[in-house]
Amino acid sequence: MSKYSPLDENAIAELKQIVGDKYVWTDRDKMEPYSHDEVTGEKYIRYPEAVVLPETALQVAEILKLANRRLIPVVPRGAGSGYACASVAYEGGIVLSTERMNQVLEIDEQNMVMVVEPGVRTADVHKLANEKGYLYPGEPSSSDSSFIGGNVATNAGGLKAVKYGTTRQHVLGLEIVTPEGEVVTLGGKLKKDSTGYGLTQLMIGSEGTLGVVTKVYLKMVPRLQHVVDLLAIFQTLESAINIVAKVMQSPINPLCVEFMDNKGIRCAEEFLHEKLPHSDKGYYVILSVDGNNEDVLDEQCVFIDELCTANGALEVLVADPVKIWKARKSFGEANRARSLIFSAEDTVVPMSRIPDVVQKFSELSAKYGVSIHIAAHAADGNVHADILKEAMPMEQWLEILPQLQDELYAFIYSVGGKLSGEHGIGYKRLALMKKYCNPVELKMMKAIKLALDPNQIMNPGKIFSLD
Repeated sequence: MSKYSPLDENAIAELKQIVGDKYVWTDRDKMEPYSHDEVTGEKYIRYPEAVVLPETALQVAEILKLANRRLIPVVPRGAGSGYACASVAYEGGIVLSTERMNQVLEIDEQNMVMVVEPGVRTADVHKLANEKGYLYPGEPSSSDSSFIGGNVATNAGGLKAVKYGTTRQHVLGLEIVTPEGEVVTLGGKLKKDSTGYGLTQLMIGSEGTLGVVTKVYLKMVPRLQHVVDLLAIFQTLESAINIVAKVMQSPINPLCVEFMDNKGIRCAEEFLHEKLPHSDKGYYVILSVDGNNEDVLDEQCVFIDELCTANGALEVLVADPVKIWKARKSFGEANRARSLIFSAEDTVVPMSRIPDVVQKFSELSAKYGVSIHIAAHAADGNVHADILKEAMPMEQWLEILPQLQDELYAFIYSVGGKLSGEHGIGYKRLALMKKYCNPVELKMMKAIKLALDPNQIMNPGKIFSLD
């Protein structure tokens, strides 16, 4: 029997009093987009009992007070662009959407801080920072659709993480609402803070299990004037992957180092209806460098060209940035167009073990008879692999996928890796988390959860189970 209470008429009426009738939805058709994220498959779909759209932190606080009092689950949700089912209501209750909390509150140029609500699109943060001569470095491939709140919830990484770090490095402070409905600001505009426990960092990556983010203090950095994107094309997988370590060991400090395998390239080409260079046999390494001195950048580009050529590159091109990043960012969409049902794996390993991981995926593809397309934030060890069901019978798919994942993650942990580099655990990787996470680490997480959310109303069934 569930420990949670159903959302009855009285609770619905209270929610309407808090946010207004217009922003409490119980109609099944209106709730359909909130019943899933980007993970495909019927087992990952679950309808909430209501979708609630607050506009202020005080409204969020009242919602959580109600939910905590009545033992109603609350699932915070941003754009729903995740790949871990972290924003799906597997225990029913309320999906709390932050889409109306979409204001940029302040751009403090003196302190180089932007203060935003969680429902602001990542791409809009980039645009506003650029207009002021700054850079917000957090750039997941989903930045055109993802919300800043979701980036915080999963500690999103993305394209520029190799130089600037993940979301964790860009957040100076958070306003959150606790599960008991208290509003608190953690951190702020400070570059450093050693005042007790690092609670801001604790909240980043917690996937809505410890509270609701209602305000984010983002660090901006000066935007360098020039960026050059190079496309190095290799004929073999090994030569493409092996160049990454050589670049990172060189004097160059690249902005991005991205990898796409040949299957992923051809899939993107088909999806975009655009011819890509050497798509018949090439493996891509996309390298970006930035700076304020064009002569220095030219020297760096020549160095990279010579280094790649000496290590087996078929060709090194100055890439069309629109075309090449469109191809790279379409990776997930292109795979979905090829196979509606697929499993997006988000492995992360020490950079030196990337060749081993890519080889492991090749072995698993052959063993289990599935296509696996690979793209990687190669210089930070984050390997994305989409396992495509395609025409495989569903019964066979459901049988082989857990076997493949078990074999994969046993290997990942044997080489010092982890389950997720940036997509999070959510519901999708719950069983894998239990199996592979260090038991002491898991014990510590559970203790924190119970201390901050004793009634377990915040996003239950995500990351780990308390049962």
